[in-house]
Amino acid sequence: MTDTALQVLRDVFGYEDFRGDQAAIIDAVMAGRDALVLMPTGGGKSLCYQVPALLRNGVALVVSPLIALMQDQVRALDEVGVNAAFLNSTLSAPEQADVIRRLENGEVQLLYIAPERLVQPQTRTILAGIPLALIAIDEAHCVSQWGHDFRQDYLSLDTLRELFPGVPRLALTATATPVVRDEIVERLALDDPAVFVSPFDRPNIRYLVQPKTDARRQLGEFLRGHADETGIVYCLSRKKVESIAESLRQDGYNALPYHAGLSAAVRAENQHRFLTEDTVIIVATIAFGMGIDRPDVRFVAHLDLPKNIESYYQETGRAGRDGEPSDAWMVYGLQDVVRLRQMVDDSEAGEERKRHDWQKLDALLGWCEVTDCRRRPLLAYFGDDYPEPCGNCDNCLNPPVTWDGTEAAQKLLSAVYRTGQRFGAAHVVDVLLGKDTDKVRQYGHDRLSVYGIGTELGWPAWRSVVRQLIVQGFLRADQQRYGALVLTTGSRPLLKGEIEVKLREDRKLKTGKKKRADTAATLAQADQPLFEALRTRRKEIADRLDLPPYVIFHDATLRQMAEHRPTTDEELLSISGVGEAKLERYGSEFLEVIATGQYKKGSEPTPSGL
Repeated sequence: MTDTALQVLRDVFGYEDFRGDQAAIIDAVMAGRDALVLMPTGGGKSLCYQVPALLRNGVALVVSPLIALMQDQVRALDEVGVNAAFLNSTLSAPEQADVIRRLENGEVQLLYIAPERLVQPQTRTILAGIPLALIAIDEAHCVSQWGHDFRQDYLSLDTLRELFPGVPRLALTATATPVVRDEIVERLALDDPAVFVSPFDRPNIRYLVQPKTDARRQLGEFLRGHADETGIVYCLSRKKVESIAESLRQDGYNALPYHAGLSAAVRAENQHRFLTEDTVIIVATIAFGMGIDRPDVRFVAHLDLPKNIESYYQETGRAGRDGEPSDAWMVYGLQDVVRLRQMVDDSEAGEERKRHDWQKLDALLGWCEVTDCRRRPLLAYFGDDYPEPCGNCDNCLNPPVTWDGTEAAQKLLSAVYRTGQRFGAAHVVDVLLGKDTDKVRQYGHDRLSVYGIGTELGWPAWRSVVRQLIVQGFLRADQQRYGALVLTTGSRPLLKGEIEVKLREDRKLKTGKKKRADTAATLAQADQPLFEALRTRRKEIADRLDLPPYVIFHDATLRQMAEHRPTTDEELLSISGVGEAKLERYGSEFLEVIATGQYKKGSEPTPSGL
């Protein structure tokens, strides 16, 4: 790593040293090589192209599908004194013209652009007359037709190789299996790229999964351990988003809905509040989250099962970007499986794609039902080896109890068979329990040999058996018949007693206090009042400038200020996250708080260094 790049990191961004593969990636780009970069959320991907962008001649072109990310990155770069701009649909015609003028005059160091804008002939004509330092393709998994977030516009990005020969290209993503990585290289036509795969583990995130019984009540119990914290709650449908957000507001939470059915103005306002207010909960469909850089999201909750492990990993990765302890909490149920399989079946995709999506859903279901450490199979899915139990997931903290479910499974499979493989779980369980319902009498199922043979288990336990037998491949929920249970070929040896089956006992999840990760900073009790005063000052500045507080300084930077108590500009510069531009803009205001030990509202700061 050149001393120049390290100096840029320190002077501009305020960090003392590079992390992980950042230095090696920057070396490759500076040498003019293409690169594929896999780095988990919060790992520092943006610095891998922002630092060389300030060192190489020309404009760094950053391709991103996310308007929110463009705006957030440009705003953050402006705060550290870097000339950045974006071209997307949010700009008026005069604003777009001004960006183009600045580009042509050499006044822009990084330009963020959407892929659909990049394919326009007029855009390519403009860029052809401007020297490019590098091309960074963010969210590169979007190019994969086998990935979880395919975008058609990404398929045209392979032409960048011919349009801008000799310009190094970086493909960056946080989530990609080995198969998807190969497809990214092929579809983007990367030239012998340097490949950097950082460990996928996020040790500060605690994974918590439980069967869905009463999702709203379960969410309420979970949130009691997250009072006055910021988080995201994901739901599958817009209607559920609205109802959960309203329910949380009635319970006293600052909860806001976000989904594609809301007007653009409402979505923008709710996203703005999420970024700028101290404690807010966004209840959203997957329309929300990509490109959101807020570092202090303390939890991500799923009230419905995501589509696959990639989606789950990416969505939960929005928690704890600052390295502080955070929770990834999820409830799931049989109905989730039926609904998601129906969505796959009803899609216009070909049969090969549908089989691929079913396999991905099955992999997630299997992960939900594991009885040992959750982190190990989660990381293994992405090709990472994690040899020891993590000690920071529900199964490690509260190991599940397993039981011999062979006899129960045989009873259930028999009931499915005897009732004609035409009914859903609810009716089959009613038959096993000997319930006297209209439907049971209508079909004469009270006269079957399996009627009432399952009274040793209650309704929730039988639902658990159904769910686990589907996950283990002994049953299938037929989407074409509204979730009717159907035997698979694998059920025959179980019915004949040739194999045994172990089932896990559902139990109430113990959330408790978040385990403090090794990476999390601790703060002495004596420094806590100063830390809170610094946070208050930061909020005042952020409100004044209409910026998210974390764009001013991260909590980790304020903790260091509270602990080390710098008194001069030079000492403040030694704090991680304080660069030259932020020292000049905000240094005096924070030094004043440190000197007095308290926040004084309305005080007038003096220019830094005077």
